[in-house]
Amino acid sequence: MGTLLTLLSPALVLFIALMLLYAFFIGFNNSGTLVAAPISTRSLAPRTAITLAVIFEFLGPFLFGSAIAATIGQDFINADVIDLNVLLAMVISQIVWNLVTWYFGFPASSTHALVGGLSGAAFAAAGWNAFLVGGFVRILTGLILAPLLGFVGGFVTMKICFWLVRGATPRVNGVFQRGHFVTTAALATSHGSNNGQQCTGVITLGLVLLGMQPEFHVPIWVITLVAAALALGVATGGYRIIRKLGAHIYRLRPIHGFTSQGSAAAIISTTALLGTPVSTSQVISTAIMGVGAAERFRGVRWGVAGQIMVAWLVAIPTVFIFSALVYLLLARVT
Repeated sequence: MGTLLTLLSPALVLFIALMLLYAFFIGFNNSGTLVAAPISTRSLAPRTAITLAVIFEFLGPFLFGSAIAATIGQDFINADVIDLNVLLAMVISQIVWNLVTWYFGFPASSTHALVGGLSGAAFAAAGWNAFLVGGFVRILTGLILAPLLGFVGGFVTMKICFWLVRGATPRVNGVFQRGHFVTTAALATSHGSNNGQQCTGVITLGLVLLGMQPEFHVPIWVITLVAAALALGVATGGYRIIRKLGAHIYRLRPIHGFTSQGSAAAIISTTALLGTPVSTSQVISTAIMGVGAAERFRGVRWGVAGQIMVAWLVAIPTVFIFSALVYLLLARVT
């Protein structure tokens, strides 16, 4: 590692450091999203839930291949027409966005911020020539389908669970509580894979841009650093969002937490294998809406859900504009 760092330019070292800080904020901001269900339903003690999430968040970037990394770093942006300032502007805008959304306690969409930031800076640098159609369509498809998949997945899974436990005694709650060990681990793994690949893809794009490697291939040291940054973030943050997801959208019980986590993990893992990045916070939050609607539609606090949806909708244009401005500033002073 030391030999490698001596070969990197100061600008690239700064970029990698900022990307790792961004990965940390992803984990920090989404920690509550990952463990809201088991903690708010008292299925797992907070320390147990967070420990599980940290371990499997770290393992996530090593699993499910690198299809999302290739989509973000190779198939979305034309590396021939952009420079490192594009990547620096993108990561700066993402860090600012994550800090703002964390302050207000909303589940931030890191994927929306990444797409908006990378698109805005690339557009400022090279116009429409910066984009590759295939990757753009794949990413757009994931962003559009993510909330629908989360809601439908949660709704259907909840209905199936209700059918399976019809006539059961209240003791069945113990089964769902213990099941949170599995669903929390699965959700953290899928989250680490989806968001970890996004980070490793961007870092690898930076390595290619500066000639550190001839082609797009994610090095193991990049995966390890990103995995560690994500896990550290999960270990240190998230309680504002735990309260928002665990009680403000719908009052969760063990069956709700189990089904929402399980359906969200299945959706995120599948899209990771397909190379389609999705907003994990969207999938998890809309899965909670889905399980709530499956039991009692009016019981869902749609006003709070609407506030979260607004935060998602404004993410891409806001970060797009901010990232473009940051790029223009960097291009002027470098």
